[in-house]
Amino acid sequence: MMQRPLVGEPLALDLVNTQWVDRGRSFDLFDEPGGLSAWLAEHQLPGAVDLAETPLRHARAALRDVLERRGDRSEEQFNAVLARGAVRHTLRDGAPDEEVHVEDGWLPAWRAADNYLELLRRQPSRIRRCAHPACVLYFYDTSRNGTRRWCSMDGCGSRTKAARHYDRNRTAAP
Repeated sequence: MMQRPLVGEPLALDLVNTQWVDRGRSFDLFDEPGGLSAWLAEHQLPGAVDLAETPLRHARAALRDVLERRGDRSEEQFNAVLARGAVRHTLRDGAPDEEVHVEDGWLPAWRAADNYLELLRRQPSRIRRCAHPACVLYFYDTSRNGTRRWCSMDGCGSRTKAARHYDRNRTAAP
């Protein structure tokens, strides 16, 4: 199976990052044999792969749309994913508890959408797209000072810095 360039992000952003571009070529983890089941297993999400594929693709598109084009239309698509489930707060053994009720096949997609709301509640300014113009990956900035700019310092960060260095030296040369 192909190696994804950025893993370990919160569930919502990791779902969006199952599509990426490398050297001008687009990739989709869910198009790879076993890619969807591996992603579900990686996040310990239950559910049949054949039931989860369409909801996950729908949620991924809705998340990317909300991240890139805020507005009523994108929020409507995103809210349609959230409408597939609900949380009922309960008291169990003297402690607060939650019961999640989600339509068949929608639990992984619903969890990703719910995770995005949690990121917005925490610190929405930390949800960022990589600063490299050709990169389509998103990350949640957990750096101490909140100034992370690239999905990866080794990848996009190095390429950006190398390009700047090349441009400076090219214009300075006689």
